[in-house]
Amino acid sequence: MRFKFIGISLACCAALNANQISLGTIDVEEKIDTQIVKDIRGEEIRSADLGEALAKESASVNIIRRSGISNDIVIRGQKKDNIVVTVDGAKVCGACPNRMDPPISHILSNNVDYVEINEGPFDVTEFGNLSAGVKVHTLKPTKETHGEVALNAGSWDYQKGSFLLSGGGEKVRFLISGSAEKSDQYEDGDGNDFVGQIARAIADGDAMVGNQYQPQYQGLEAYTKKTLMGKVYWDITDDQELKLGYTINRSDNVLYPNTPMDAIYDDSDIFTLGYSVKNLGVYSKKLDLDIYRSTVKHPMSTQYRNAGATSYMTSYLETQMEGAKLTNSFDVDNHTITAGIDASNRNWDGRYSKTTVAIPPVTTLMHKSIDDVDTKNRAVFIKDKVKINDKLSLEAGARYDDTSIDTAKATAKDRDFTDWSGYLMANYSMDNSLKYFGGVGRSVRVPDGKELYFTGSGAMPPPIIGTDTLNAVTNHEIDLGIEKKFENATLTAKVFYSDLSDYIAYNAITKHYENVDATLYGIDVRGSYFVTENFSIDGSIAYQIGEKDSPLASQTDTDLPDIPPFKANIGATYTYDDTFKIEGDIIAAAPWNRIDWENGEQKLDGYVVFNLKATKDLGSGLEFSFGVDNIFDSTYAVSNSYKDLTLLSGGIDDIMVLNEPGRYFYTQLKYRF
Repeated sequence: MRFKFIGISLACCAALNANQISLGTIDVEEKIDTQIVKDIRGEEIRSADLGEALAKESASVNIIRRSGISNDIVIRGQKKDNIVVTVDGAKVCGACPNRMDPPISHILSNNVDYVEINEGPFDVTEFGNLSAGVKVHTLKPTKETHGEVALNAGSWDYQKGSFLLSGGGEKVRFLISGSAEKSDQYEDGDGNDFVGQIARAIADGDAMVGNQYQPQYQGLEAYTKKTLMGKVYWDITDDQELKLGYTINRSDNVLYPNTPMDAIYDDSDIFTLGYSVKNLGVYSKKLDLDIYRSTVKHPMSTQYRNAGATSYMTSYLETQMEGAKLTNSFDVDNHTITAGIDASNRNWDGRYSKTTVAIPPVTTLMHKSIDDVDTKNRAVFIKDKVKINDKLSLEAGARYDDTSIDTAKATAKDRDFTDWSGYLMANYSMDNSLKYFGGVGRSVRVPDGKELYFTGSGAMPPPIIGTDTLNAVTNHEIDLGIEKKFENATLTAKVFYSDLSDYIAYNAITKHYENVDATLYGIDVRGSYFVTENFSIDGSIAYQIGEKDSPLASQTDTDLPDIPPFKANIGATYTYDDTFKIEGDIIAAAPWNRIDWENGEQKLDGYVVFNLKATKDLGSGLEFSFGVDNIFDSTYAVSNSYKDLTLLSGGIDDIMVLNEPGRYFYTQLKYRF
């Protein structure tokens, strides 16, 4: 763990576009709004789960634990479509309406070069960037030929093998990277695996006997996962470049213990094509054309549970995202202007089927869950960066979106939305060691296919959960902060206030989505202190509060859901003789007491977790790492039980909370050539 401890001082102003958190060595550009997170693949060897890696390293990122892998992220109390995730510029959407396959899960940490985490409504280049944007940049081909092979092993029979090969020449470069991994069900601090946690929930009245795994499936692995990524870069001329990328992810039998269903498989394909040309003229310093297509297929089933012993239900979902973006950049005097056109189409389709266990089995199509929903967006955007003088710089951006959402569902309305987003930011440097930054912004995101049209399973006629009259969500936000550099330390602090109009919330009483106005505000502080040349301490803290302006229909509670409690991450790194490094970190959170109890959340205990990792360079290209997470085998949970997700329940208000893994040992042997 290595982030720069960003400091403290809340009386300031200036512009925040992005707050990036380090997962290894952090390199920060001069611009305060474009910090970059690096060395994820080098540091995060415990798991390929990128969401879990981000939460481990940053206090402002949390996860929603669903399984041993494929966990969703929460940034500043926002999740789902309120966060835009792109992989090499390709917008990725999960197919599962129950968020079993969130966008962040479709790229693995061993393929990642660096990540940008842009907090706030300060990026007009992306569609629907309401409260945060996560831009994942995967590895790039190199001119020099090199490669690596790694073998990983860990508790609960975790096994992983991965490889990388890259090379080429002055004109053409290539990269190919692949991995395969699997794991048994992890155990929490009480020694309960997935089966044991469900048994505990049944005993406590938080789940039903039908939710337990059938005896013949209780020993199933938690998941198996394979990925292959290939890239080709071609420098056509000194001023022209063509880039091709293709990533394949294949996951099988991913178990979700606190959910009624498990994923039979989870497959995704991400294709990207980029063309860049420089120096076309005075008004085109660089022209970029980016085209992408991402496809996700995700069937989930009750097949492995007691409820599916004689007949089981399968919910098959598929989503496809296609997009193109044309961006032109040029300079005029002291202005750097970027303008572009953005277009995307998303199709989302889902259906339920029922299979009767027989010889041969009989499968019957039941009804659609999401009926062929198309979301089409067309937009134009522009942003301008201007340096006023040596101390002050400004940035402004604007975007106009035209979005249509159409469904094949005969009883539901098609929708059309038009709106604008924009921001103004400022950076002011008192001197080389002190900066103020602040910004105001507005962003909008439209409701998705689940929120508008989703139909549940079970009773006949099936329950209609989506609300096809929802308004788009609008975020008006202000961010203020300060950065101070000392001789051997860096401190940064930031506060934000977000006014959310027509926030989309789930009402567990009416069992529908509805709009409600809300406010969200908080603070995050982070930084680093270099004690000696070889010893450094890093840390961050984050705290948010979210409140609805008024309760939902037939309710009284005004707490927003999914607002994590105070969280702190503190780490230390010691390097000896350039060949040995030891890292330790503490992750702690206060009790979760501010809850949306009418919509399923419950109070959770606070926790303190200690982790340790050592890495030794053995020479001749060999490197060995050993680590242990949750050293004291604590039992704790990091995610709550908001009913917008379908979780195991023993009654109206009793919902199963999934505990985090207990003490976990892991190793890696890597060979570079």
